[in-house]
Amino acid sequence: MLLQADNQLSLQQFLNLPPGEGDTTYELVDGKSIPKMSPKFFHAKLTHVILSLIEELTQEKGIVCPEWAVLLKKQGTDWIPVPDIVYISHERLPADWNEDEACPASPDLVIEILSPGQTFGQMVAKAQNYLNANVLRVWVLDSKARSITVFYPDAAPKTYMGNELITDSLLPELQFTAEQVFQKAKIPLK
Repeated sequence: MLLQADNQLSLQQFLNLPPGEGDTTYELVDGKSIPKMSPKFFHAKLTHVILSLIEELTQEKGIVCPEWAVLLKKQGTDWIPVPDIVYISHERLPADWNEDEACPASPDLVIEILSPGQTFGQMVAKAQNYLNANVLRVWVLDSKARSITVFYPDAAPKTYMGNELITDSLLPELQFTAEQVFQKAKIPLK
C-alpha cells in the first residue's frame, strides 16, 4: 500500500504519519511512504543470528538494532530506510543518546537480507545509496546463494561464500564465514 500517491511527503509529514496497520513498517523513499517487505521465517532466523554475531563483536563500542529507521539523504532528498540491522558506533552516536526516534546519524554498518520478490540488483542500488549517505559498510545476505556481499565506499564489493573467512577493517574481530551464518540460522541447502 502506498500512502502518498501524487504529492511528495516531507520528512516531517512522514514522521507524523500514524503507525501502519499490523506489523507493517514504512520507509520514506523519493518522497513516498513505501511498505517494507514483511520478513519470512528464514529472514527472521538470519536476522537473529547475524544480530547476535555483530552484537558480540561490538559490545560497548556502539548500538546494534534490528529494524531501526535511519535519517539519511538520497540524492539530496530525505530518505528513511529501515535496514534489517543497524550498527552505529559511539563515535557517530554518543553512548548517552537515548531517544525514541529514528537514528539521527549515518550508521557504520547496515545489513540487508534479500527477501522473496527483491532482486540482488535492487540491493546493489540500495547499497550504493547507503554508501553515498556516509554509511561505512553495507552487507547484503542472500540465503538462496548462501552469500554475504560486503559493499565498501572506496573499493569494489566482495562476496563471501562457503568457508572463506569474512574480513573487514571496520570489525577486525570478525571470526566467521558465510556458511557458518547460514548453518547457525539452519537455512537448508537448496
